[in-house]
Amino acid sequence: MGKSRQTGNHKSDKKKNIARTWKTKHKTKDLDQIHSDMKPETAAKLLHQEVDLDVTGCAQHYCLHCARYFVDLRSLKEHLKTKVHKRRLKQLREAPYTQEEAERAAGMGSYITPQKVEVKSQTVEEDMD
Repeated sequence: MGKSRQTGNHKSDKKKNIARTWKTKHKTKDLDQIHSDMKPETAAKLLHQEVDLDVTGCAQHYCLHCARYFVDLRSLKEHLKTKVHKRRLKQLREAPYTQEEAERAAGMGSYITPQKVEVKSQTVEEDMD
């Protein structure tokens, strides 16, 4: 009896799974979700979270605008100076889309230009531990 020629039938399945994991691996919050996180009561909860050992940096160093956790305060401060963070701040200056705006764009009303939203940069508090 000879060896079967049908070895490796499931290679295409592996490729599909790899593609799916790469798509979802770098998924971050959408801009409208970040706008809702920037409300004062929600922002206070996110910036002053309890210690969680399962999250990077024990959930103590969080960038509100980019929705990212950092290992320590130094890496958070460096992140606040980067182009990626500044680009995200620029994106957040525009108000999030609403259903009314989508209907106006589809021809169900007169178009109104998007309004600007005031976005303040996050301040970093020094820990005295």
